[in-house]
Amino acid sequence: MLHVRTRSVDATRQVAAALEPLLRPSDVILLSGDLGAGKTAFVQGLATALGVREPVTSPTFNLASSYEGRLRLHHLDVYRLDNPAEVLDLDLPELLEDEAVMCIEWGEVVVPELPRDFLRIRIQLGHLEDIDDARVLEIESTGPAWMSREQELSLAWAKWITDQTEDS
Repeated sequence: MLHVRTRSVDATRQVAAALEPLLRPSDVILLSGDLGAGKTAFVQGLATALGVREPVTSPTFNLASSYEGRLRLHHLDVYRLDNPAEVLDLDLPELLEDEAVMCIEWGEVVVPELPRDFLRIRIQLGHLEDIDDARVLEIESTGPAWMSREQELSLAWAKWITDQTEDS
């Protein structure tokens, strides 16, 4: 499991952007964390890096949004789902076959419906050196497709950390 610390919402977006070069069609990213932890900010950073030009907002009320970029991006928020059977209302199986990158906020409820390969990112608010916007991202690879990229993931985020240190 990798751990990345950020000092601001913008830095959380930058961490997501560092992931973009490693993305492949049909990749699934499951995001979890408390309200306001930065799940949507993470997706915004990823979308910008993918070349999405339209604003990315939380799909809490419409449950799913799609965006065009280098790869198509499906952004789901399943917070309001009460049970796994409601996943069918989202057309999740069809979305998974679309060869798009899929980011799912509050995705724990749909894990049984996901492919065996996904990247789990837990975002926790955490005061870091008295910085209120600090976050800790715990990144866990699940399945062989993501596990085979763990070294690349580590290098991408290590480069991001180095860049941040040089900018300071």
